[in-house]
Amino acid sequence: MKKPWQLFLLALSGMMGGCMPPVSANDQQNVYDLSFTTLMGEEPMPLSAYEGKVVLVVNTASKCGFTPQFKGLQELYDKYKGQGLVILGVPSNDFGGQEPGTDEQISQFCKLNYGVTFPMASKQVVTGDKAHPFYKRAYAVFGFGSAPKWNFYKYLVSRDGKLVEYFSSKAAPDSEALVKAIEQELSKEPT
Repeated sequence: MKKPWQLFLLALSGMMGGCMPPVSANDQQNVYDLSFTTLMGEEPMPLSAYEGKVVLVVNTASKCGFTPQFKGLQELYDKYKGQGLVILGVPSNDFGGQEPGTDEQISQFCKLNYGVTFPMASKQVVTGDKAHPFYKRAYAVFGFGSAPKWNFYKYLVSRDGKLVEYFSSKAAPDSEALVKAIEQELSKEPT
C-alpha cells in the first residue's frame, strides 16, 4: 500500500503531464548510444557522431512564443561552433500543437525565418511514455521537474556524452547561466 505522500506525488505527476517514467539505472550512462533521425528523415543522426563536442539539445516549435529563440540559438552556434559546440534542434508538437508542420515545412521555416544551420532532428515526442529515449534518459538523470514543460527546454551534454545540466524555456540562448555552462563545458577536455 502506498503512503499518502506517494499518492500525492503520483497524482501531481499525472496532472503535470510532462513527467516521464523512470529509466533503469543501467540506462543512465552517457547519451552516445542514442540516435535521432535527420529532419528530412533521410538518415540516422547518432549522438556518437558528436563525440568530443559539447551538445545543446533543444526541443523546438515553429508557432510558439519562444520561437524567436531560434535566432539566439543560431547566434550561439555561430559563436561557439569553432570551439566544439553543436546545437541539436528537436521539433516537437507536444505542447499546444505548436509544431504541426511536416519535416520539410519545419526545415523551410527554420532556414527562411532564422537562417538555421545547426543540425535538426525529425519531429519527436519529448514527454510521457512515448518520449524519445534521449528525453527519458534526461529525466532519469535529472529527476522530477526536468522533463520539458514547454517548447525550447535545453539539455547540455558534455564532450564525454554525459548530461550535465538542463534549462527551461525561459532561459534565453544568451542568458548568463546558459552561456556560462556552455563555456565551462567547452573549456574541458574529453576524458
